[in-house]
Amino acid sequence: MSSTHWTAAEMPALDGRTVIVTGANSGVGFGTAAAFARAGAHTVLAVRDLDRGTEAARRVGGSNEVRRLDLADLSSVRAFADAWDGPIAILVNNAGVAMVPESRTADGFEMQFGTNHLGHFALTNLLLPHITDRVVTLSSGLHRSGTIDFDDLDFGKRGYNPVKAYARAKLANLLFTLELERRLRRTGSEIRSMAAHPGYAATELGTRDRNKYLVGIVHLAGRILAQTPEQAARTTLFAATQDLPGASYVGPDGRGELHGYPALVGRSAGASDVRTAERLWDVSEELTGVSFGLG
Repeated sequence: MSSTHWTAAEMPALDGRTVIVTGANSGVGFGTAAAFARAGAHTVLAVRDLDRGTEAARRVGGSNEVRRLDLADLSSVRAFADAWDGPIAILVNNAGVAMVPESRTADGFEMQFGTNHLGHFALTNLLLPHITDRVVTLSSGLHRSGTIDFDDLDFGKRGYNPVKAYARAKLANLLFTLELERRLRRTGSEIRSMAAHPGYAATELGTRDRNKYLVGIVHLAGRILAQTPEQAARTTLFAATQDLPGASYVGPDGRGELHGYPALVGRSAGASDVRTAERLWDVSEELTGVSFGLG
């Protein structure tokens, strides 16, 4: 681990550059979007709920716009990409769902894998011809307990477990980052594929449809122990703006990578498996009907 004391105040000026942040209406996504706006970027809040997005954009300030994007619906992903015109300096794949009850996306995929991985896989490749600098995809320390079972990606055979499904989706995010970087280098592209995880942040992620008393305990613990969304966004901002090697993985430098300043952190052996990354890419192309954007 290489530690820093870097903060968003050290971001370079981003005047005239466009940044897209998925899931920017709350939590870490909001903190990320607000920091980009303060640095002068034209910040696009890509959100499912336009009303909440509009309110978030008012608080973000600066040059911004709100566009609808539902990562759990590939038709929405395609509509977002089809409507895009102009260069994108940075795409931040931030949005996601965590440990939700068993459910399906509009296209029939297990919700966490379909939203967190497949939705961003399709979005990135459809937008890739417009991207000029880098793609940052958010993962989680829980990727370490994840496994990719290609014979049962949707947990239809062994039974659904929300924690295991989340860990699988976050492992898929890191494998996607790895294979995207390999393909970018093979084509000679200057775009870099990066990954980050925020550590423990006080957000609403993972509380949907949960027992209200359990949610209350989580919120209390968050107020005492967690980083604010602005603090948690620092790892994403570091990965998006600093001169790092492609496929770098940035997380907090504190104990257990739960909080702290941005640092280069390790990934599990499973998240470093090039063959699994390549196979997951091929399967993701088949499932989404979207291929490598620069191929």
